[in-house]
Amino acid sequence: MKKLLYISTILFLAACNNPADKASQLADLKKQQADINQKISDIEKTLPKKDSVKKVDVSTVTVSAGNFTNYVQIQGKIDAQDNVMAYPQAPGIINSISVKPGDHVSKGQVIAELDKSVISQTIDQTQTQVELNRTLFERQKNLWDQKIGTEVQYLQVKAGYEASLKALASLKRQAELSRIVSPINGTVDQMDLKIGQSASPGATGIRIVNVDLLKVKADVPESYSSRINQGDLVLVSFPDLNDSLKAKVTFAARAIDPASRSFAVEIKLPSNKKFRPNMTAILKIADYSNNKALVVPINAIQRSEGGDFVFVNEGGIAKKKNVKLGATYAGNTEILSGLNAGDQLITLGGSEVEEGDKVNVLNQAN
Repeated sequence: MKKLLYISTILFLAACNNPADKASQLADLKKQQADINQKISDIEKTLPKKDSVKKVDVSTVTVSAGNFTNYVQIQGKIDAQDNVMAYPQAPGIINSISVKPGDHVSKGQVIAELDKSVISQTIDQTQTQVELNRTLFERQKNLWDQKIGTEVQYLQVKAGYEASLKALASLKRQAELSRIVSPINGTVDQMDLKIGQSASPGATGIRIVNVDLLKVKADVPESYSSRINQGDLVLVSFPDLNDSLKAKVTFAARAIDPASRSFAVEIKLPSNKKFRPNMTAILKIADYSNNKALVVPINAIQRSEGGDFVFVNEGGIAKKKNVKLGATYAGNTEILSGLNAGDQLITLGGSEVEEGDKVNVLNQAN
């Protein structure tokens, strides 16, 4: 073929030097060109045809209906359901402390006492006065029973005796305030008192925690207020313990905190010696669940100006399907429409295929 073109070129150059023969030479060249084109066409027909459709290696997964649950993940902390501070009920100097951090105490147990020497003296004096008033009352009553003396005298002595009894009872109640007692069953967790220290109500005290009744507390953003409710399933994990458990939301506040724009939730925990108040807990609260959902890996979904789509394998050919997406969690997305159970979804290699491409399935998962 190259030889023919070379000869044609020589003839053409020669014709250029002889203007009289240009017309006949041009006609010969066109005839030669037509013959060459015909030969090229005949040779091309004898060559094997190339496949115009590319073939792509892919992996597929069979789409099937199953359970899909979406979780809201937030951070909380462990707290005791009974976590109180035992304070003195009256001001005074700490005279004795009968417990230390780590000790178990019972409800009503005296755990510390204030100095009550002054009120004790007053009680002794009042007790003496009560005894005197009792004697006077008894004698006056005997006389009155014998119709001796006046009723006024009898009533005055009686009133004095009763007043002294009330005064004594009041002093004894005040003396009770000098004792610090445990309001719950629990363990002494924090000691803010020292012997000889001046104490007053609401200032310093002894913290007591019931570690047998623990819960997780967390604040949930306001945007989830319509999706999280009491009774919802929650997965609780404890990073410091490398442990987790399943539970339910035992309390979900109805009011939104105006400062943080969040609401409180609580989850009761089973008894476990490993759990400690203020320990970090990660909550995954189920806010949506569908037990007949079509779920696909999120990396199989592609996006374009026309919307979301995937590719499926239909008889070795890639077919594009537009899909409507639902919730996404842990790398999986719920498909609301566009796919059917049994479809062979192209996962790996999906980004390299186009509509109509042949596919070679290397790995197929059910």
